[in-house]
Amino acid sequence: MKLTRSIFGWVMYDFANSSFTTIIVTVIYSKYFVQTVVGNSETGTALWGRAVAISMLMVAISAPIFGAVADYSRAKKKFLFYHTYLTIIFTALLFFVRAGDISRGMIFFIVANFGFNSANVFYNALLPEIVSRKDMGKVSGWGWAVGYCGGLLSLMIVLPLVHNKWITLTFPTVAVFFGLFSLTTFILLKEKKAATRRTNYLKEAIRRMRTSARSIGQFRELVKFIISYLIYNDGIVIVISFASIYGAVRFGMSNKELINYFIIAQITSMLGAFSFGYILDRIGAKKTISITILIWIAVVLGAFFCRNINEFYLVGLLAGVAMGSSQSSSRTMLALLTPDSKMAEFFGFYSFTGKMAAIVGPLVYGEITRITGSQRLAIISVLFFFVTGLIILQFVNEAKGSEIARFWQEADDSKIK
Repeated sequence: MKLTRSIFGWVMYDFANSSFTTIIVTVIYSKYFVQTVVGNSETGTALWGRAVAISMLMVAISAPIFGAVADYSRAKKKFLFYHTYLTIIFTALLFFVRAGDISRGMIFFIVANFGFNSANVFYNALLPEIVSRKDMGKVSGWGWAVGYCGGLLSLMIVLPLVHNKWITLTFPTVAVFFGLFSLTTFILLKEKKAATRRTNYLKEAIRRMRTSARSIGQFRELVKFIISYLIYNDGIVIVISFASIYGAVRFGMSNKELINYFIIAQITSMLGAFSFGYILDRIGAKKTISITILIWIAVVLGAFFCRNINEFYLVGLLAGVAMGSSQSSSRTMLALLTPDSKMAEFFGFYSFTGKMAAIVGPLVYGEITRITGSQRLAIISVLFFFVTGLIILQFVNEAKGSEIARFWQEADDSKIK
């Protein structure tokens, strides 16, 4: 496969946007919001959970409508641009959030996170336009790997700025990083063009969701997997959103210690994604995902029982392995259970339902912390999502689901002929 300008541009977007999820969502701003802006760990954790949930709800409501507009007007790249720079602008505005600015801190983050997750919908939708079906998995894997490199580099860049006096400078720094490297995407990536069609986009979005819900119901193994994914992925969302807060509140970790912690986790994430790709080829997607969920369960138990920072660092190493491997394996499993002809449709439905489900986890974690005043009780609650998701996954017949997908694809191919 030739590395075209469009493929390179697409991969580089993952490099650029990883700075936001790493610095803003996971490492620095989440801790800053709880400890400095709110000034109370229990209340701050609950409000942070609500902010994450609200932004996910906004994405879930708007994505089907924006998706219909983008598809009919061939404007995926434009929508990617608009949402990217919405994220960049409001990330930079976080510089003006100070102690006590709770409403401002929440609103700016909600808009930035909404833009970030909305942009990813169009980013993923552009992949089938720039690469053949047989190479999608490979290019998608490149995106994951390069994204972890971007997150690692952004952590190293902001390391000198994590002194309390300069902490707010990290937010515009992330905005500049995201903006500069995303230019590569907007300059190099070319979208297929077609004539614009006028339609009622709201009705079209609703029609699509109804059609997808009816169509996907004919793939029972795929439905069981999606239900499993929605539950265990909620656990992953919680870890991404609250890991820094947990380390800061439970062990008093400084900003510099947290950055070093997540630098290590980024490295093990790269290794996990790479090594589990080979494991998946040998033992299959279902067994691979089951192993990664078991690792997540070990991570949660480790975080609950660890007694000091050194033990928490070991938990971080394990979490990094689980992070890279579980996300890449889940996307592969979905592709295996889906006919090529319905790939775009079902990935859209997968994205919509995933955002809806991701509302629950952050709210649960935040409210448990607020009510009990304990980060440890909140983190142990995450076991519910991983254990339940793992149990449901065991009812998925991977071989049968793959066979059904091949049967439907052969039937669709014969209709075309």
